Amino acid sequence: MKKPELLVTPKDMANMRDLIEAGADAFVIGEQRYGLRLAGEFNRTQVAEAIELAHAQNRKVYVAMNALFHNEKVDELSDYLSFLEQANADAVIFGDPAVLMAAREAAPSLKLHWNTETTATNYYTCNYWGRKGAKRAVLAREINMDSIVEMKENAEVEIEVQVHGMTCMFQSKRSLIGHYFEYQGKSMEVEKAQDKTMILHDNERNNKYPIFEDENGTHIMSPNDMCIIDELEEMIDAEVDSFKIDGVLQTAEYIVEATKRYRKAIDLCVEDREEYENVKEDLLAELEEQQQEHRPLDTGFFFKETVY
Repeated sequence: MKKPELLVTPKDMANMRDLIEAGADAFVIGEQRYGLRLAGEFNRTQVAEAIELAHAQNRKVYVAMNALFHNEKVDELSDYLSFLEQANADAVIFGDPAVLMAAREAAPSLKLHWNTETTATNYYTCNYWGRKGAKRAVLAREINMDSIVEMKENAEVEIEVQVHGMTCMFQSKRSLIGHYFEYQGKSMEVEKAQDKTMILHDNERNNKYPIFEDENGTHIMSPNDMCIIDELEEMIDAEVDSFKIDGVLQTAEYIVEATKRYRKAIDLCVEDREEYENVKEDLLAELEEQQQEHRPLDTGFFFKETVY
């Protein structure tokens, strides 16, 4: 049986070393100028170091270029892609077709992973971008287990599924928080950093939404973290290629602990299904202990009914 890749998002080089020890197979890194909602910031020097470290340990590094690029940034793409090709990045994650067009000329040997966050909802669309050059499709978080299995059965590209972490509910290119304070007549400067997260309270639904601003605008995240560690069997049997733990807005220690438990769950589910059934509830309970009080775990959209 095929064992899926365990893909994680390190906060820095030290965290990446710990995640290698914890059993991660691959990493998503980059800088916010080109990538959306990264767990940590990696400049060019750090990207090159991370790739060298990962390859020495037989791991992979995927660099995020999944931001939306306006005209002022388009001319930078070729240079950055050339750098990534020379640094031997294992793939580039993209959503904007401008990256695809630039890669064809500047870095034709680079593998491409298509990720538009919300529109990878059917295998036909995944295969379309596969014909355009993508080797992998990152599925939308809003589709259920039955749809994931169907897409994997019919996809001509690799399939990546997020199995743990928060989901972006809303993004605007505008600095909405800064504009809000300005409208109130306050001179408060909003720091462009994820470690300065604010919480948007919804008293009607009793939810708390993390919200932050960076170079790509304003991001409002889901009130819960998805966790599917106790329901991996169907996707592993379908041979989904990659399981992702998204560590955005989490501590380095949290990402390591989550990775250790998913490493154990994946290995057991593939190699000893009976033992996996015995321990999966314990693994879920251990992850629940790691959660912040205002961020309960749930199963996301995995078991929601599809409405046509």
